[in-house]
Amino acid sequence: MVKNDAVMELTNEEFGEVIDNSHKVVVVDFFAEWCMPCVMLGPVIEDLAEEIKEVKFVKVNVDDNQELAGKYNISSIPCLIIFKDGEEVDRIIGGQPSNVIEEKIKKYL
Repeated sequence: MVKNDAVMELTNEEFGEVIDNSHKVVVVDFFAEWCMPCVMLGPVIEDLAEEIKEVKFVKVNVDDNQELAGKYNISSIPCLIIFKDGEEVDRIIGGQPSNVIEEKIKKYL
């Protein structure tokens, strides 16, 4: 799998630091490597990260970070949570087309 620097993978320890210290919109992709819709969404998120520079895109592997998945009540993946000023403002559950995701994110810019 190609790793794109535009979308950093976070651990439990890094998550709070990135979310709380970011004064911009942060989109967190909660995923699992075995989840086919998650795998298919990966390139979409990487493309959006390249396109929408004013938004920080990160991802969290739910298998490796079960504490975070529990904290945010992640019961279905892929799950994108949009944070603004450290607070959750929206979430997108399931695989969605790029334009739907982009439209939702841009509401918070």
